[in-house]
Amino acid sequence: MRVSHDLACQTTRSALPTVKGARAINARTIGRLATGLLLIALACADVHAQSTFALSSTNFRDGAQVAASQVFNESGCTGANRSPQLTWRNSPAGTRSYAVTMFDPDAPGSGWWHWAAANIPAHVNALPENASASGALKQLGALEALNDFGGAGYGGPCPPPGKPHRYVVTVYALGVDKLALAPGAPAAVFDHAIHGAALGSAQITVTYGR
Repeated sequence: MRVSHDLACQTTRSALPTVKGARAINARTIGRLATGLLLIALACADVHAQSTFALSSTNFRDGAQVAASQVFNESGCTGANRSPQLTWRNSPAGTRSYAVTMFDPDAPGSGWWHWAAANIPAHVNALPENASASGALKQLGALEALNDFGGAGYGGPCPPPGKPHRYVVTVYALGVDKLALAPGAPAAVFDHAIHGAALGSAQITVTYGR
């Protein structure tokens, strides 16, 4: 009979106090049992870490600076304005679609929306670089919001000169097939609808300054 990881971990947690309270077992036996239980507990923790909803990118590395290919190409910035490649894994049970946002919390006021896309089908677990401008998202049936530059789709980092800003890229697992959104609605409207249907999320935070 095959025992699930969750059941094995639960059994391990309940067994340790029993071993500690057993007076009839000598110290050496208790030590061996405790060591074995510790190894199982560590394995359980590793399984849990591997099953966490996670986001990665070939363009963005958490904590690193944004490359020119993802930087905006107006307002004094001269990047290629290509949306980043994204890959996600271990989505929560019940996921029926995905959404992606990119937000600058360091911009004056209430922050700055650089990107919001929703209605990405549940079978999709990655977006290619430049999925926004290339039409790849549209081909999937996804919708994109109006960013705070005033354009539809992705608008890359372009902060004012000075201290670098943070850019938080988030993928959301949603419990609905589609959100009732209009293409080109403001990104803040997308964000509100996304949060109302989110089962979980994963993030990468990158920086850019000039």
